[in-house]
Amino acid sequence: MNKHQVSLYDTTLRDGTQGTGISFSLLDKIRVAEKLDSFGIHYIEGGWPGSNPKDAEFFKEVRKRTWVHAKIAAFGSTRRGGVRVEDDPQVRSLLESHAPVVTLVGKSWILHVREVLNVAPEENLAMIRDTVAYFKAHGREVFYDAEHFFDGYKEDPDYALCTLRAAVEGGADLPVLCDTNGGTLPDEIERITRDVIARIGMPVGVHPHNDCGLAVANALAAVRAGAVQVQGTMNGYGERVGNCNLTTLIPNLQLKMGLPVVPDLSRLREVSLFVDELANSLHDIRAPYVGATAFAHKGGIHVNAVQKLARSYEHIRPEQVGNTQNILVSELSGQSNILLKAESLGIPLQKDAPEVLQILQEIKRRESLGYEFEAADGSLDLLIRRILHHHEPIFQLLEYHCTFRRSGASNPAHTTCEATVKMLVNGERVYTVDEGDGPVNALDAALRKSLRPYYPQIDGIKLADYKVRILDSRRGTAARTRVLIASTDGKTSWGTVGVSNNVIEASWLALVDAIECKLLPLPRAEAK
Repeated sequence: MNKHQVSLYDTTLRDGTQGTGISFSLLDKIRVAEKLDSFGIHYIEGGWPGSNPKDAEFFKEVRKRTWVHAKIAAFGSTRRGGVRVEDDPQVRSLLESHAPVVTLVGKSWILHVREVLNVAPEENLAMIRDTVAYFKAHGREVFYDAEHFFDGYKEDPDYALCTLRAAVEGGADLPVLCDTNGGTLPDEIERITRDVIARIGMPVGVHPHNDCGLAVANALAAVRAGAVQVQGTMNGYGERVGNCNLTTLIPNLQLKMGLPVVPDLSRLREVSLFVDELANSLHDIRAPYVGATAFAHKGGIHVNAVQKLARSYEHIRPEQVGNTQNILVSELSGQSNILLKAESLGIPLQKDAPEVLQILQEIKRRESLGYEFEAADGSLDLLIRRILHHHEPIFQLLEYHCTFRRSGASNPAHTTCEATVKMLVNGERVYTVDEGDGPVNALDAALRKSLRPYYPQIDGIKLADYKVRILDSRRGTAARTRVLIASTDGKTSWGTVGVSNNVIEASWLALVDAIECKLLPLPRAEAK
């Protein structure tokens, strides 16, 4: 492949928000744009200013800021059929956004021209040419997104090419080939992209959708054929199943194809998590490169090999993309898993040592009862500490109970749960009562209230997620229950687990572990 420079065009704030459940406030959009700019994205599409007030306001706000790496792009369509470009309100909104880059979408598939736009093929070409020329005359950098290009090319290649030529005649800086329905295969993308570049005599960009799960592969195929820009979204957000996922594309370009696109790739996971957080979207733990399990090893044979040579089961070094190696411990684990986990706690152990075998046996016993330690690293750390006698409980439970009260005869909105906790802390008997929205919330509040005078740092521990799993539904309400709790202190996160026939007891076990594993002093070997 002849190497060439490739620019990144991020459309998370426009195309990404068309995905189900994805929405950003105005402040969110500004913060995402600033994060993408600092990461080194070349173009950031802020929205469609003619479509809603929030996007229009976004472009007002971005003019007040200085952008280091990125140019801000506004998205819109070509003029309407039979309307002069200067009289089209949508075109006027684009111009009034004052965005330095304008991306225009137009029809390249003859099917859409005739059946959706309901205009003559020649009028569609004029719509493209006129609108591009209008923005070039106003000093804008113009990208032309040829919607449904690959479908259009396969049906009528001559007309699809005519739409690109119309954009070029209008002065477009770059025509972009869109696989809008996401149904084209990589070999087709590469062949058509190469053919288009040869026939129009200039580079192109590519905008692939992920309906076949091939958006990243299609983008790489287009780049191999000579495409100089890829349009996509962080974490693959977008309509239907999403767009080209830039968090997968970027390291593939930079590490696999030798095409540098961002100055510091080690920030990739940080950016991915940041965007998910603002979108209020759960992070995909299995996402390539940036997911929590992207470099996780569970099987004993794998872990043994990774312990000797990391690249035996890792295609890159995790730190290259800001991730870390993660050794999981479960019923499939071997001694290598335990040795590495104990080492991470600052407790060196030797293979075949009695305590290693004891830890392994206890983990497998507990998992047979319903425990799951893959997502409960905090509980696993405590289990290892207990067996190795590196654990001294921060309190001793004497008793707890929960009550449920309803104030009013028929209004379920006025309900309260009350929890009472009796325990010994530093040799002192502590009796605490607190309320919550439910029994678990009330227990959490009472436990924290009891410990706060002795451990004020407890206020920095937040419960981030709470999950309940019924392990044997055939037993109905007597079924064993597993509770997983995710906690964070704002810098790190950890998981804990509790299992019981009683969901309250399971929750209590997970809650106690969540607090203990953070408040306990470091193991002696690590504290030196």
